[in-house]
Amino acid sequence: MSYVFAPPPVVSAPIAGAAERFPVHRIYCVGSNYLAHAQEMGRSGREPPVFFLKPADALLPVEAGGTGAMRYPSLTHNLHHEVELVVAVGAGGCDIDSARALEHVFGYAVGLDMTRRDLQSEMKKRSAPWCIGKGFDQAAPLGPITPRARAEAIGAAEIALSVNGAERQRSPLSQMIWNVPEIIAHLSAAWTLCPGDLIFTGTPAGVGPVARGDLMEASCTGLEPLRVRVS
Repeated sequence: MSYVFAPPPVVSAPIAGAAERFPVHRIYCVGSNYLAHAQEMGRSGREPPVFFLKPADALLPVEAGGTGAMRYPSLTHNLHHEVELVVAVGAGGCDIDSARALEHVFGYAVGLDMTRRDLQSEMKKRSAPWCIGKGFDQAAPLGPITPRARAEAIGAAEIALSVNGAERQRSPLSQMIWNVPEIIAHLSAAWTLCPGDLIFTGTPAGVGPVARGDLMEASCTGLEPLRVRVS
């Protein structure tokens, strides 16, 4: 088969302890999935989950022990961090039952849903799509993926983020409004999930701005940490 120009390279993420890489298909995100953050953003609680997407090539994969370099994006003066548990899908399907949803999980990672908050807020005021606030270049930093068999205690884990050594976000994953099996069930009712999909599961309270030169350090119990510096 020939193409009018060379196809782009496959977007992929590192796998903890393995030479193989995880090829990325789509990036799904869940909005306002912790009660305190939902209230922080003007929602009340267990409303049906809100989903949005980022382009696969918005991924900024960071190797184990490394520090990712994220360019401060254009058009914004209010870039926000949002630390999240990320689910890597290994087996696809549609209308997946929540009771069997974890069978579709390849593994877990720590990610950042970076947000041009001023642009997102402006779009919300206009009742317009806010892709410009969420789907820009390097908007999805991601640490190495830990296979599910090595992350069996993920339900009892705690997620956290610090900026320049000062803690900004911390929460048990048990505080998610919709847990991972429920997210997969809801998401697979709207889209056919495929191997290679990533699901950013929402962020706890404490989101805030970062500036050029800031170092973000994200962690989740049992997973590889993620370090990203804004330039």
